[in-house]
Amino acid sequence: MPVIALISAVVVVTVEQLLQWRYGAAGLLGLLLVTVGIHANRPGVSSAGAVLLALLVARPAL
Repeated sequence: MPVIALISAVVVVTVEQLLQWRYGAAGLLGLLLVTVGIHANRPGVSSAGAVLLALLVARPAL
C-alpha cells in the first residue's frame, strides 16, 4: 500500500509541474479547482476547473 501512495504522489507532483511549466498559474488553478471539487463532492467547482483546463489546452488551436 505505501508503494501505491508513493507512486500516486509522484504522479501528482509531476502533473502539477507540467501544468505550471506549460500553462502557468491558470493551469494550477484549474487543477486545484478540479481536485477540491472532487474531494468536496462539489460538481460545480470541479466542472469550473475542467472548463478552465480545457480552455487552456484549446487556446493554441483557436
